[in-house]
Amino acid sequence: MRRIRWIVGIVLVAAAAAFSSWYLWQPAKVSVVTPQRGDAAEIVYASGSVEPRTWAKVAPVVRERIVEQCNCEGSRVAQGDVLAKLDDSEARAVLGELEARQALAQEELRRLTVLAERRAASQQALDRAQSELGQIEALVAGQKARLDTYVLRAPSAGVVLRQDGEVGEVAELGTVLFWVGEPKPLLVVAEVNEEDIPRVEVGQRALLRSDAFLRQNLEAVVDSVTPKGDPVTKTYRVRFRLPDDTPLRIGMSTDVNIVIRVSKNALLIPSIAMDGNKVFVVEGDKAWRREIRTGIRGSNGVEVLSGVDGEASVDEKTRVVSPYPADLADGARVSITAQER
Repeated sequence: MRRIRWIVGIVLVAAAAAFSSWYLWQPAKVSVVTPQRGDAAEIVYASGSVEPRTWAKVAPVVRERIVEQCNCEGSRVAQGDVLAKLDDSEARAVLGELEARQALAQEELRRLTVLAERRAASQQALDRAQSELGQIEALVAGQKARLDTYVLRAPSAGVVLRQDGEVGEVAELGTVLFWVGEPKPLLVVAEVNEEDIPRVEVGQRALLRSDAFLRQNLEAVVDSVTPKGDPVTKTYRVRFRLPDDTPLRIGMSTDVNIVIRVSKNALLIPSIAMDGNKVFVVEGDKAWRREIRTGIRGSNGVEVLSGVDGEASVDEKTRVVSPYPADLADGARVSITAQER
């Protein structure tokens, strides 16, 4: 009985070894692609928003209640036109008090002047009265200038692009109440990472994407690059000039693809078919690892330039394993399950 058990055990072990050997010798299943010809573009990505080239923000420099507004959003205004008025009753009360003190000081100076001519007042008293009058006159002038800040005026001629705030609300310091500028021409202002900025130059073409116009081809041109970057965000501000017929509107957000260079009719393979500069190509029933020299790595594929160290390059008839099989041995037998073009 024991002998029979030993024989059964040996048979089972042999069967398992045979199955394992058969399984290990089975070809690995892979899918392949053939390289395609197309344009490869080197792109720098950024995001930005649409702004007018010429515009200004109007904000109060005093905290007071809004008592009057022009209701002129979308209308053209001239430089100096009144956009809003703030409650200046307290400031005018202070001015009235100062003007009353000024009148008294002027009367006192006239009285002392007459007395001085009659030798009834000293020169010292006359000088002191003149000094006091000068101080009050300076306070009056300062208060009148302060009253001007209660009136918000258009800083330049243009269109009121946006108007915020309502009569009765308190205008906080620095809160923008009006945007005044020209609706055309428009710019896209974007922040570009500092590691990409050396490749960005004035005049380069840029492709834009906006959620509002998904089916339209939107373009711009690099107009200027700010000389100084932001050391905190590690970005540089880049402005892109939009054509006059652009459908984009002020304030819209856009994704910007700056075209650094384009390689026409390049040989392209999918990026997922590569591990660094290595690919697997199928020859016969085996897959061989090759290292290639690449060019532009774009969204539509990686440009193949040539082989490395004498290795054969990839051409339009080469079957490239995709995605890249990280666990496949060089020279392993393979079975193609799908082939894409």
